[in-house]
Amino acid sequence: CSAIDACEISNGGCSAKAECRRTTPGNRVCTCNAGYTGDGIACIEINPCLENNGGCDRNAECTQVGPNQAVCNCLKGYSGDGKRCTYISLCSQNNGGCSEFAICKDTELTERTCTCKDNYIGDGFKCRGNIFQELLRDSNTSRFYFHLEAFSIRDIAGPGPFTLFVPRTDVLNSDPRVKNWIARGVMAQVLRYHIVGCASLMYNYLTTVNNITSLHGDPIHISYSQNSLVLNNKAEVILSDAVSTNGVIHVINQILVP
Repeated sequence: CSAIDACEISNGGCSAKAECRRTTPGNRVCTCNAGYTGDGIACIEINPCLENNGGCDRNAECTQVGPNQAVCNCLKGYSGDGKRCTYISLCSQNNGGCSEFAICKDTELTERTCTCKDNYIGDGFKCRGNIFQELLRDSNTSRFYFHLEAFSIRDIAGPGPFTLFVPRTDVLNSDPRVKNWIARGVMAQVLRYHIVGCASLMYNYLTTVNNITSLHGDPIHISYSQNSLVLNNKAEVILSDAVSTNGVIHVINQILVP
């Protein structure tokens, strides 16, 4: 007679995920393999994520990748190896995408607010200062700013509001009349002719009027047709409604002459 090996046929009736171990002739025990749990007859994978988040940080996602195996990945808004995750302040990088003239404040996970600083206006993503600041910041209008400074024209330094029609920088640089006006001492009058006081006149409003009065005292004639706003029948508004804290700037393609 020979002893019967209970494990010889069909793994002894144990689960395919179990080890069959012969004990006494005709008897055996079934033990689930590593990573599985059960009575040996039935074995199921152990999901480590079901207990204590699989050892991952509370701000991480646990993902089962095999029997009793898992990987940890930090949630959006956090960084780390998954076992330890730290909050990423949105405002710590590039001011959170807010304007350089705005205050970025973290509010909640993956959220932040942008608020323009004092003496600036805007939505927080784009913040604008006063007319002088905005003229200098834009290459299209910076030459006009330097002319205002050169002739000590500080009319628009106050609370306003003001409306400016600013000849583009390349126009001011290339028009030969500018040197002549400076030599004759009339450049200040020409500059004031591009400024309207006590009003912040937006493009849509300008399409509805025929004349406005400049700081120089002379009127500026306005015409609108075929989606084009023209001053004194020559200068076209090519960029409009650059709003500042004390007025609005429109860029034109020619110099206005009183």
